[in-house]
Amino acid sequence: MDARPIGVFDSGLGGLTCVKKLMEVLPGEDIIYLGDTGRVPYGGRSRETIIKYARQDIAFLRGFDIKAVVVACGTVSTNGLEEIAGDYPIPVMGVADAAAEAAVSATKNGRIGLIGTKASIRSHAYDEKILARMPNAAIFKAACPLFVPLVEEGRIDPEDPVLNLVAEGYLQELKKENVDTLIMGCTHYPLIARTLSRIMGPEVRLIDPGAVTAERLRRELEAGDALREGGRGSRSYYVTDSAEDFSRTASLFLNSHIEGSVRQITLEGASQ
Repeated sequence: MDARPIGVFDSGLGGLTCVKKLMEVLPGEDIIYLGDTGRVPYGGRSRETIIKYARQDIAFLRGFDIKAVVVACGTVSTNGLEEIAGDYPIPVMGVADAAAEAAVSATKNGRIGLIGTKASIRSHAYDEKILARMPNAAIFKAACPLFVPLVEEGRIDPEDPVLNLVAEGYLQELKKENVDTLIMGCTHYPLIARTLSRIMGPEVRLIDPGAVTAERLRRELEAGDALREGGRGSRSYYVTDSAEDFSRTASLFLNSHIEGSVRQITLEGASQ
């Protein structure tokens, strides 16, 4: 058994979808979450800036003597993660690989849709991971830059008129391509899954990258005899902007109150 905590980071609130799943499948583990809310979103940044931010995020989490890092950010997972993961003595697991694997397993007609930030779509990382597993797959993509700020503002109600208008615009071309599987290539997106599912139709399976990554981490910890079992693990949250604003919205996403367990910190100057 390895009693050290698991570190999780994202540019904002979206990674909490992964935390929620981790709490379900690894209830005994301590989890430390970092939301870089002062610099959200990462999706419009250059690759160099994304890598710089990711290194700072990991450096902060490593200060807690963690046993693994979950990169609950689709943008970081598709922009340089392989390049930096090997620099650390602990597992650094992104969400893209598990999501690609899940999509290939789920599709029946080989037509896979992908939505994500501009940086994730531009990287072609999902394409490479999918085609490595299914060379004849047809992949159809749409960048959805407004989804992250909408989620960060708490506009996740399926009846929200602004959310629906934006989603209809982004997804209209994907609907025409007869995809039967849609990767929600950003961990913010599962928070609006009901809206996405309604627009795409019930025959399209949505892939939640945070959820499938949490399951993969559980398997890896189990295989390495590193699971912390028994009891209920602690959860700590750190943000780079207002702790109060984060607490209020995050409590809705996690279905539990987290006031008092969120601290605001500064990452500038953090190094590997």
